[in-house]
Amino acid sequence: MKELEIGVFVAVFVEMLGPLLFWLLVAVAVAVTLGFVWVLVRDRGLDSKRLVRAQVVGVLGGVAAILFMQWITNSGFRDIGGPVDLMLVALIFVLGTIGAAILAYTVQAVVGGEPERPLQAF
Repeated sequence: MKELEIGVFVAVFVEMLGPLLFWLLVAVAVAVTLGFVWVLVRDRGLDSKRLVRAQVVGVLGGVAAILFMQWITNSGFRDIGGPVDLMLVALIFVLGTIGAAILAYTVQAVVGGEPERPLQAF
């Protein structure tokens, strides 16, 4: 396999998570992303207070993502074998952190309303 194909990744994740959980996670990711874009357009930028709180929640989300994948795959930290496994754990942490931070920012913006002075993102 010389090239990375998205179909292979989808097949592997469907096998690991099961089709229901995989597509549910994809749907949640799409919904949260659309909500975040809507908040950015509505507020015309980012609010620094929300962003800092979201980053703190994001770190917790990264840890939760690692623990979730350990639970789903029925493996433990002793099963991490080599550099590729460590890179996968780091990738899961980073993606969990980003996803949780975006979710936290979006929830804060929807619940809290428009900020007083948004930072201009564009």
